[in-house]
Amino acid sequence: MPQPIPPLSVTAYTATTALGAGRGALYAALQESRSGLRPNDFGEPSDARLPTWIGRVEALDTEPLPPRLRRWDCRNNRLAWAGLQADGFMNAVAAARERYGADRVAVVMGTSTSSVVDTEWAYTQLDAQGRVPERIRDGEVHTTHSLGRFVQVALDLEGPSETVSTACSSSAKVFACAERMIRLGLVDAAVVGGADSLCASVLFGFNALELLSGRPCQPFDAARRGISVGEASGFALLERPEGRLAPRLLGYGETSDAHHMSTPHPLGAGAEHALDDALARSGLNGEDIDYINLHGTGTVLNDQVEGALVARRFPARTHASSTKGVTGHTLGAAGIVEAVVSLLALDTGLMPGTVNSLQLDPICGPQVRLRSARGHVRHVLSNSFGFGGNNCALIFGEGLCA
Repeated sequence: MPQPIPPLSVTAYTATTALGAGRGALYAALQESRSGLRPNDFGEPSDARLPTWIGRVEALDTEPLPPRLRRWDCRNNRLAWAGLQADGFMNAVAAARERYGADRVAVVMGTSTSSVVDTEWAYTQLDAQGRVPERIRDGEVHTTHSLGRFVQVALDLEGPSETVSTACSSSAKVFACAERMIRLGLVDAAVVGGADSLCASVLFGFNALELLSGRPCQPFDAARRGISVGEASGFALLERPEGRLAPRLLGYGETSDAHHMSTPHPLGAGAEHALDDALARSGLNGEDIDYINLHGTGTVLNDQVEGALVARRFPARTHASSTKGVTGHTLGAAGIVEAVVSLLALDTGLMPGTVNSLQLDPICGPQVRLRSARGHVRHVLSNSFGFGGNNCALIFGEGLCA
C-alpha cells in the first residue's frame, strides 16, 4: 500500500458545462436537481443526427478565440477558454505566477478527443488539391497536446506542461500527476483540469457500441439504457497549504484493469484497487467518507460494477450519487467536472442526488441516493473510470487552519 501524502490546497476551481459558465451555474442546477441535457442538435445534416440527448455548451461555434490566441482556435480550445474566464480563475493563476514565477507553475490537462471535431470538419472542406482549409492546417492544433499547450500559452506559464489522455479518467489523473510534481519539488503549484467537446466520432462510436441512450441518461436506474454525451471544461489550482483555508486534495489511486478494450473488470478489481490506494494515501478509511461522486454513466455493466463496489465497501450512511444526469458524460472532462462537484460539496454541504433516475437497480446498496441532501461534509470520494478499465479515485477534504 502507498504511504500517506502531504495534502495540497485547492485554492481556486471552476467548471463550465451545459448548465452555463462557472461553478455557480452548476451548483444551482445541482441544488434544484435540474438536468442540462437536451435532444441532440449537434452536427450537420440534421437528418443524420442520432436520436439521443446531449449536454451542449452554448456559443462555442460563434465566438472565436481572441487575436493573441487565434493560432489555437478550435472548438475544444474555445471550450477551455470559456472555462478559464469563469470564477476569477485567471486572476488566481496570475497571482500564483507572481508568487512562484511562470516557470514554477505546471499545467496538466486531461482530454480524450481534444480537437478531433475540427479535424472532422477539415476533412469535409478539402479544396481542389485535396488540402484542408488554411486556418486549420496547423498540425499542433490537431494533436492531443493542443489543449495543454493552449492553456499554458493562455495563462502565460512556462513550467512543465502535459496532457493526459486516458479516456474518461483523464482529468482525474491530472491531480495525481500534479501532486507528484509538487511533492518532488519540480514546481510549486499546478493548474490542473481538462476539456472535451462534442464530436461525431464519439457520438457515432458510442452508438456503434450500443451505449447511447435514446432518452436522458438514468444512472443506476433499473431501466437505464446508456449514456448521454456532454461537453465541458474545468480547472483547479493546486498549491501547498501554507495555512490556506481551502478544500484539499488528500489522496488518489490509479489503476488499469488490462481486462478488455472496452469492458471493465466484471468484479471491479481495478476500481477497488484504485479506491484502496486513494484511502491509503489519504490516511482515511471508508467510514470517513461522507459523499461519493460516482462515475455512474448509465450503462448496464459500469453501473452494476460500481454499485456493487460501493455497497460492499461503505457504510449505509454514506451518501453516493452520479451527477451525469445533470451534465451528461463529459468524457475526458468528467474527472475535473466531478472534482468540482466534490469541492462544492465540501464548501456548501450539498450532496447531490441522481437526477433523471426513478427506480434504483437492486444491485445498489443504501448508499446510492436519488434525492439530494445537506450536511457536514468532511471528506469526499470522486470516482472516474475510463474506457477499457483505466481507473482513478480522488479524495478531497475540507480545509483546515494550519
